[in-house]
Amino acid sequence: MNIIFLLAPFSVALGLIAVGAFVWTLRSGQYDDIEGSAARILIEDDPGSDAPAP
Repeated sequence: MNIIFLLAPFSVALGLIAVGAFVWTLRSGQYDDIEGSAARILIEDDPGSDAPAP
């Protein structure tokens, strides 16, 4: 029964750390352009980059 007094505050602290990390990522702009990253993989940077050097 005494372990609850140790694990309950530990789990609450861990949850608060997770929420704090999530808020930090929101404020730093991690989720600003979700669709841009998905579309950027389809765009070729240089069409001749796969060609062998002469």
